[in-house]
Amino acid sequence: MADRPGPVTGPDGGLEERLADLAESGRRRAVPPAAERIRARGEQRVRRRRAALASGGALLVAAVALGGLSLVRTARDPEPPAVHPTATASRFVPPAPAPGEEYAEELAHVYGAVVRGDTVRVTVEPLRAVRGTATPAGEAHTLTLPRGTPVEARRLSGGEPADVRLDELLDRLTGDRKWAFVIDYDGEGRVHSLREAYWLAD
Repeated sequence: MADRPGPVTGPDGGLEERLADLAESGRRRAVPPAAERIRARGEQRVRRRRAALASGGALLVAAVALGGLSLVRTARDPEPPAVHPTATASRFVPPAPAPGEEYAEELAHVYGAVVRGDTVRVTVEPLRAVRGTATPAGEAHTLTLPRGTPVEARRLSGGEPADVRLDELLDRLTGDRKWAFVIDYDGEGRVHSLREAYWLAD
């Protein structure tokens, strides 16, 4: 019985196997298996999470540092003093001009002038004119006015009508006597001028 020829194991026979191995290796490199793709995606997620935590931590450190600086600055810098209103010592609301009018009027006794630099603080006691006589008509308040506030005077200027400045009348207004004035307020609640109400009996 003749022997069957065996498989070809020469140099050409191993070439086919090597080519098959190379082709399989190339496919693995071009398209990674499912397990490798899953592992690669997981590693990417881990890297992104670490980067996010690192950036978030940096932001947190920066926020804490800024907050600490603001607290240190607040502790070092004293708070500015509270600004107290100087126009009134009560809940007085300046009268508003009527429609078509430039000023609103307040009839009042003015007295107790106190000089404070370029301003004069006076006490104002609202009045009501009843048959030529002045009678109290409300709660007293204070006004702080520029020393150059214009004043129309008559008795205060010696009996003759005269336009003077408030600081020219300080010697009269600092005494105990109360002088009747009409105070003119503009639309923003500022005092424009004072007019002596000389026609009223004190």
